[in-house]
Amino acid sequence: MASSSDDDFVILICSNPNPIEAKTPHEEIHISTTDILSWDLPTILSYPTVKVHACRNRLIEKSSYFQGLLCGSFSESCLDSTSIQWNLEIFVHVLKCIYGCPLHFTSKNFVPLFEGALYFGVETLISKCKTWFSEVSSPKGSGSLQIELDDLIHIWIFGLEFANEFLPELCAGYLARNFMWAMTSKVFGDVPYNLLLSCLDHPYLTVDSEMHLSEALLVWLNANSKQLENFSRTGENCRGIFRHVRIGLLPLWFAAGKRSSCYFSKVFEESIDLIYRLVDAPPITSMNVLEHADLHHLKIRLTEYSKKVNLAGCPQITLATLLLSVLPLSYSMDPTLRKSIKQILISLERRERDQSPIPQGLLPMLSFEAVQEIDISKCPRLHLEAAITCISKSFPSLRTLKAAYLLNFKTTALHQLVHKCPLLREVDLTMDISPLIPAQVSVVSSSLAITSPLSNKSLSVGDDPADVMSLKKSGLSLPNITKLTLEGRSDICDLDLQYISKFCSSLHELNIQGCISVTDVGISNLLRKCMKLHSIVVCDTSFGVNSVLSLCSGVTNHGGFPVAHFGRKHKSLAFSLQKLHMGGCKGVDETSFRELLSQTQTLTSLCLRDTHLNDEILHCFSGFSLEMLDVSNTMVSGAALAQIVHGNPGLKHLRARGCRNMLQQETNTSEGEFSSSYTCKELYLELGKKCKLEEVALGWGFSCFSVEALQPAIKSLRSITVGLGGSLGEDVLQQLSATCPMLESLILHFQVVSDTVVTNMMTSLRNLRVLALCYCFGDISMLSFNFSTPNLRKLRLERVTPWMTNNDLIILTQTCANLVELSLLGCKLLGSDSQQIISHGWPGLTSIHLEECGKVTENGISSLLDCTALEDLLLHHNVICWAGLNQHYSGPWDTEELHFLCCFEVANA
Repeated sequence: MASSSDDDFVILICSNPNPIEAKTPHEEIHISTTDILSWDLPTILSYPTVKVHACRNRLIEKSSYFQGLLCGSFSESCLDSTSIQWNLEIFVHVLKCIYGCPLHFTSKNFVPLFEGALYFGVETLISKCKTWFSEVSSPKGSGSLQIELDDLIHIWIFGLEFANEFLPELCAGYLARNFMWAMTSKVFGDVPYNLLLSCLDHPYLTVDSEMHLSEALLVWLNANSKQLENFSRTGENCRGIFRHVRIGLLPLWFAAGKRSSCYFSKVFEESIDLIYRLVDAPPITSMNVLEHADLHHLKIRLTEYSKKVNLAGCPQITLATLLLSVLPLSYSMDPTLRKSIKQILISLERRERDQSPIPQGLLPMLSFEAVQEIDISKCPRLHLEAAITCISKSFPSLRTLKAAYLLNFKTTALHQLVHKCPLLREVDLTMDISPLIPAQVSVVSSSLAITSPLSNKSLSVGDDPADVMSLKKSGLSLPNITKLTLEGRSDICDLDLQYISKFCSSLHELNIQGCISVTDVGISNLLRKCMKLHSIVVCDTSFGVNSVLSLCSGVTNHGGFPVAHFGRKHKSLAFSLQKLHMGGCKGVDETSFRELLSQTQTLTSLCLRDTHLNDEILHCFSGFSLEMLDVSNTMVSGAALAQIVHGNPGLKHLRARGCRNMLQQETNTSEGEFSSSYTCKELYLELGKKCKLEEVALGWGFSCFSVEALQPAIKSLRSITVGLGGSLGEDVLQQLSATCPMLESLILHFQVVSDTVVTNMMTSLRNLRVLALCYCFGDISMLSFNFSTPNLRKLRLERVTPWMTNNDLIILTQTCANLVELSLLGCKLLGSDSQQIISHGWPGLTSIHLEECGKVTENGISSLLDCTALEDLLLHHNVICWAGLNQHYSGPWDTEELHFLCCFEVANA
């Protein structure tokens, strides 16, 4: 019995079955709540038994558990001690809360604390748990308190078990808003079905695209195949979660690639059918979709938490789709409002692109202020000129616009775009550069003398360059574009560059690679006016002496071409460059080349491929920060490269394929010129000692010794290309998977390979996405490809599988099931049925190259066009029947609209 003097106190005897290794031999420790603020938890947890002297009245007041235990009819109410069977660490925190001590919550300890609070009936702790989780799971919760997905799952399950309705609701909302983060987690497959379903039904489900949502659901379903079987036994359909995907907004190539799925082919067939119907209709008559009762499947998924909108590869996207997605729900439900939208859109499609397309205040477009990036690349039916006002109103915080591969996008829209979206910083207008042969093109002039100043190929900014000054005087801010990509746009001329230099003077990064219509003078004028540039990509252009002069001169003269001179390194634009890619630019003479490299000391990325680079010129480079160097197809030697590597230990990417002088031991020239003490052998020793490489592309001089010397540097290698002049040997190739286990791209030219080598690659390199065997020697059979490689996306077999038959091709479709690019050269035993094998086995192919492949095109090419996402088709030196070109083809494209390169040679037709 408790004495009268001890009526206010009780001893709580706590067992600790798993004590931390103790430094004391004692079995128990006595502590008191009177000094609870000074308790040392690690010390307490080191004892098997902990006896806590606590105030009886305090426990009764703050805990319903102790109230019932110490005041009720239990025998413990008459004793001076009671035993506590609970996790000791959690119980200590419960006691601290009872006595008003602060607690630190994490996603790891939340459930144990909440469970302890419920068990001991501590309302204060219950309230704190609810408050903490409500705050951390709210949209405004601190980023540092982000809940890990496995903890979120645990909390959700706990909430269901203890009937805390607010917990499952908050968990579903948190998962919905952060779905893009969650889908990358390794435990995403562990998300319970009902939690996933609640997330998909949540109005705040936020994803970058319907493709990302589909990919996540496929990952989850693959991880829960057993659960699928259980659902089918009980009559439920777990695959019904795909009804939440808006299949009308999937990229065509993605839907086509997934329609071979054994479980979900019907879903993706429906998606393709819907995309076809949308693409078949001309842009204006496609407004008839507004007459359907349910437009939900055509609305882009946007929430107030959306940061990115990714519509890339969706040919069905039009202005109607975009406008429908940013209008209030009532506009898609009310038939009268639908008709008004239809009339407005029809008028927009017919208006001149340089007029304001949407009258101010006519439509109440919603604003999604969190969106910072939009990708509409490969959306050929979306006329950006007509959509700019919609984009500027609904996405006022837009900073990045990617509009690559849009044939109908004229550069006239750039001026309108940058002024209507004042926060825009990055614009990507890339076009395909592959069909161009810039090295064989010489542009003398692309000025007003031969170009209409206000044609569709010119950037219209007004009647006079003084527009810039008038904008300043009016108080309007000038565009702040810092990154502009115009790669491959052959319609860009000097006049466009002139306007760009005036309205984008804040440019930091410029990419005009493959812009074959601009001249050296045009480029140089732009460089003189954009003095903030630190990244310049001018590969395969007319970049020459004038442009180098602009980069290396410290004199800036906006009136005319400056009478500049070299040597002002501390003021020159070249001195501040971090990236310079001038591959294929042969118009730079040796003197200019030397001066340019001598001033580019802060470069991290340098591309000099296919130029007149030699050892003497390379010796002028004195930088020490290089991470990427490309000197492919130049006259540099291994000795000169070794010297560069010695001074740039941070090098991660080295491309030196096609350098025939790599084996040259040293360069002895006339007085004053370069002479190196390095050898080619020392190049690989330097790389091995100093660098951590992620990519190498080498040829001449690359041997077994090279790989041995490189081993310390290539443990994290992701891409390797071996070209003509390199000889690794079968032993090295067999060990490649052990030497470079993270390889994603393997390209071999003129190497000796065997079944053993290829089999080892296919079975061991699990991350391999690109495999190219080109003109290789050795005995390769179909046995090499009898192993599943689900991650492989690109396969090139050129002159290495002459034995391949249609049956072999069937096996290849099964083992390399997820290809998007296929290139076969010299497979002369393939027949016309191979087309159907290819289109059925790889329906999502975007690129097909078939050269010298027997009778593959004997009956035309209609079956190949069943690869509905096809973007690139090359047929060269195959037996072909022209009459069968369009036979039985029922896809969504006319052959004239296909954006591919077709080369035919008629033989035995």
